[in-house]
Amino acid sequence: MASIRKPVIVRKFSRDWSRATLAPASGPNSLGETAAELEILDQSGKVLRIPWDQVKWVCYVRDFPTSAATSFSDQANPERLLHKRFSIRPRTAGLWLRMTLTDGEELEGLAANDRSLVEGAGLLLTPPDTRSNTQRIYIPARPSRPSKSSA
Repeated sequence: MASIRKPVIVRKFSRDWSRATLAPASGPNSLGETAAELEILDQSGKVLRIPWDQVKWVCYVRDFPTSAATSFSDQANPERLLHKRFSIRPRTAGLWLRMTLTDGEELEGLAANDRSLVEGAGLLLTPPDTRSNTQRIYIPARPSRPSKSSA
């Protein structure tokens, strides 16, 4: 994830999703609580502004599903998040979180154990399956509530 623009897939609560790039200035480290919209650049070069209350998560991905070879499963799950829970206790540094989003979907991930958990505008998680297409998941603070944490 060293490029200037990060490839992301933005999932909305309406189950719609957008394939886009995100500038580092718009990423989770620079998002303040006053930011009302997520600003992304779609594949055709248009700037899209999505209100944060509609955003379920922002997945930082390795690559986009190509339109020529896109299968039905890629259209339904472009993030390729096949494992949303850890099968065993993670041995990596970080805080193991399980959260229930406002639409009832559960998701687990590892978060950095720092001040961003309390003061941040959202959570940046490492997903359970690090070999999948999704490298990191950003969940805005509004659409989630922690249901369980384990050290």
